[in-house]
Amino acid sequence: MSNVHQLHPGAIDDEQRLDIASDWIAKMDRELTAEEREALAQWLHSDVENLHVLLEIAQMWDKMDELGRLSDIFPKAKPTRKKTSVWMGGIAASILLFLSIGLYQFTQDVEPNPQATGIIAMQSSYQTAVGESNTINLPDDSILVLNTNSFVQVKYTANERIIELQRGEINIEVAHDKSRPLSVLAGGKVIRAVGTAFNVDVRPSGVELIVTDGKVLVVKKSAEAFLKESHADQPKLMGTALAVAKDERVMLNNREPLPSVASKVAPGEIATKLSWRTGNLIFRGESLEEAMAEISRYTDIHFELADDENLKKIKVAGMFKTGDVNGLLNILDQNFNVSHEKLSRNNIKLNYGG
Repeated sequence: MSNVHQLHPGAIDDEQRLDIASDWIAKMDRELTAEEREALAQWLHSDVENLHVLLEIAQMWDKMDELGRLSDIFPKAKPTRKKTSVWMGGIAASILLFLSIGLYQFTQDVEPNPQATGIIAMQSSYQTAVGESNTINLPDDSILVLNTNSFVQVKYTANERIIELQRGEINIEVAHDKSRPLSVLAGGKVIRAVGTAFNVDVRPSGVELIVTDGKVLVVKKSAEAFLKESHADQPKLMGTALAVAKDERVMLNNREPLPSVASKVAPGEIATKLSWRTGNLIFRGESLEEAMAEISRYTDIHFELADDENLKKIKVAGMFKTGDVNGLLNILDQNFNVSHEKLSRNNIKLNYGG
């Protein structure tokens, strides 16, 4: 009998749907066969939610043009959805148009906004509280998304766009501007990009970088040194650089040299890692301890696990809504036989059995 439990009844369907959508997007890179086109059409028509998930994954990987070439197989009816993800708001109009006429036309490259790229200087800071996320449209048309408990300082000069991530996690879609590259400073590393998309997560063990589009260069250099150079408008990326391309991940530790290469990331892993942008956390067989550590990032409540081997053996799979602590505790009790004890207002101990 498997010791992997569903975190939420029925949530495994959402996980499977995400895996299937990711697989379809990956197949589109090498062009679908006639049989695959028919299979995709059947899958899309079988459940309206399949279309929404496919659109989200396509937007995440910048694959809307591939969908445009397959517009004839998409449902023509306009479906409704009870709740629209916050991060999908930017493409809501495009989705509505597509559902009305059954066509996508995303064939033109987006050119930078002359007025936006004309911003010479600015300096600002953004932060989120525990459990919050925030999407910022930067003056150069870059889109910056902050995860829970994050803090960044943003500075634009005539030659540089600089984002210093001091705490937390960000996802950014960088507007193209070769004359003024964008750099993210985090954990003693400089992550340099021109027009790309990537995710940076500052952890106690180091910095995790995932690139979802384009390519970035990583150089070991302190934020202080880089910012000092930027004041003189002469920042330089000296030293050996690590190139990280689309669908690759690397862990960066300030106490160690740069890795020689980045590792490939499976499509489903990227979707799982970035699920926080839709207010969800997806687990694929992590231990209960690992799952609770991730859930704790989105609440002020600290979870303590009893010293019990039965608890350590529990693995979870499924989708969890960030911040829904009461729902989580009920699921642990009903599905896992894990009871809870409130030690204080913000401390809860989990035990196996009643």
